[in-house]
Amino acid sequence: MDIDIYKEVDMASKLLDDPKSAAAIAEILKAIAHPIRLQIVALLCKGEWHVNALAQQLEVKQAIVSQHLRILRMRGLVDVVRSNGYSYYGLAEPKLQELIQCMEGCSIR
Repeated sequence: MDIDIYKEVDMASKLLDDPKSAAAIAEILKAIAHPIRLQIVALLCKGEWHVNALAQQLEVKQAIVSQHLRILRMRGLVDVVRSNGYSYYGLAEPKLQELIQCMEGCSIR
């Protein structure tokens, strides 16, 4: 077997041996398991965004974007910085960038 395959097996066995880690990862996946939240995270991979700019980019109402951002904030996946009366959102968990890249590489059948 290729050495990279061994590394993947090692990581999988860590999840199998630690149910708490598996549950924590499942909660992260649940938090982003909505098309709008996935799109928000993908946009935040590029930098900080104001809620109105996110809403305009995604072509959805600002209130809907705010609801999804609240879910992501509650899970500790995004941060908010307030400046001059505006709130700017960014990734609190940088590893989400790798997750988004990985998911974009998955084939849809």
